[in-house]
Amino acid sequence: MSGVWVFKNGVVRLVENPASESAAGARGRKVLVHAPSNEVITSYAVLERKLSELGWERYYDDPELLQFHKRSTVHLISLPRDFNRLKSMHMYDIVVKNRNMFEVRDL
Repeated sequence: MSGVWVFKNGVVRLVENPASESAAGARGRKVLVHAPSNEVITSYAVLERKLSELGWERYYDDPELLQFHKRSTVHLISLPRDFNRLKSMHMYDIVVKNRNMFEVRDL
């Protein structure tokens, strides 16, 4: 893994090609993919089903967020209520907390 670690808005992420990051941000979109089935996650219903299969439970405490918790860990996944507002940082959060199960790919 090569690239530059960028810290922005309290989140650290790896930028593999920093020179093209700004150009790709305007035109490039990311998608979340369930790796074992190679299925693109197109809605929260699909995502919730996949997370449920992995032992994640939905929290209903905050009406502004969709939250998932896994009992065997301290991990909490918090997502915006509107699927269209899902950003790559949310996708990478899902990937990190579910190793080898999800991937973020360029559209």
